This record gives sequence, C-alpha cells and structure tokens, in this order.
Amino acid sequence: MEKELSTNESLAIITEMIGKAKREAAGDGSFQVLLWGWVISLCNLGHYTLEKMDFSQPYIVWLLVIPATLVSIIYGIRKSKNARVKTHLDLVLNQLWMAIFVGIVIVLAFMPTLQYNQSPIILILAALGMFATGVLIRVGIVKLGGILLAIASIIAFTLPVSDQYLVSGIAIVLGYLVPGYYLKRNYRERV
Repeated sequence: MEKELSTNESLAIITEMIGKAKREAAGDGSFQVLLWGWVISLCNLGHYTLEKMDFSQPYIVWLLVIPATLVSIIYGIRKSKNARVKTHLDLVLNQLWMAIFVGIVIVLAFMPTLQYNQSPIILILAALGMFATGVLIRVGIVKLGGILLAIASIIAFTLPVSDQYLVSGIAIVLGYLVPGYYLKRNYRERV
C-alpha cells in the first residue's frame, strides 16, 4: 500500500525536482556557452590579428565554425537522448537559442547589405540570448553577460568594421566565457 504524502512532503518533492531541472539546465548549458564562447572569440580575435597583419584572407579563421557546429549538434542530440527528463525550461532554452541562431544566419546572409557591420548586430542577438537565459535560470552573472554584450554592440557600432572584431572578441570572452565557466563550476559543486 502506498503512503499518502502530506502537503509539505509533496511541496518538498516538487521544489526539489524544479531545483534539479534548473541546475541541470544551467550546468549542462555551460558546454554550449563555452564551446561557442571559445570558437567565436578566437575567430574574432584571429580575424582582427590577421587583418592588422595585412593577411589577404583574414576571414579564413571563421572556418572553425564548421566543426564547432557539428560538435554542437552532436552534443545536443546526445544530451537530448540521454536526458532523464525533458523540462519546459530545456524546451524554452533550446528554442530561444535556435531562434538566435537563425537570426545570426540571416544577418550573415546580408553582410554586404549591412556593409559588413554584422558584428554589432550579432552581439545584440547574443546579448538577448544570454540575458534571457540568465532570467530563465535565475543566474545573475549570465544576465550580466548579456548586458556586457549589449554594451559591446553599442561600442562596436561606433568603430570601423576591422576594429569591431576586437571588440566582439573581448565581449564574447566577458559575456560568454566568464558566465560559462561560472555555470560549469557551480554545476559541479551542486552535483
């Protein structure tokens, strides 16, 4: 015969499940944030450096995005298959970042129309994603990362295209990597 749970016991179980889902979404999300933080910051800083060295094709570093995309997709599929529970939070975060990815692809498709000022626009999209993620998982440093990315987009809009890569590289380090390592460290401590 099953034991009937009291209201307090039921509430404690529900609260524990919500907390676990939140921790898993925040901690596991650090992989994607760190992957993309490293790749995009290295590409931006590499592009900036190669351009300043008068390399004829500084954009070649952006080919790093291709293997990163494959790794990201494979990781996402495996994580989804191995997930014990798929929460509403997981669904919202996945859909949010898919929408941002589509927005970035659209911006990149219109780079000539934008006179190659795509970096500030991409920073705005990343800022929205990081800020919304921080709100959803209730982690202040992730929200702060979004704010830093938004500030960097304003700065980048005032600079020549070549210098926008430097600003973007630094912004991604501060707005993606710092929150990503924070999430990774705190996830390990909570598990």
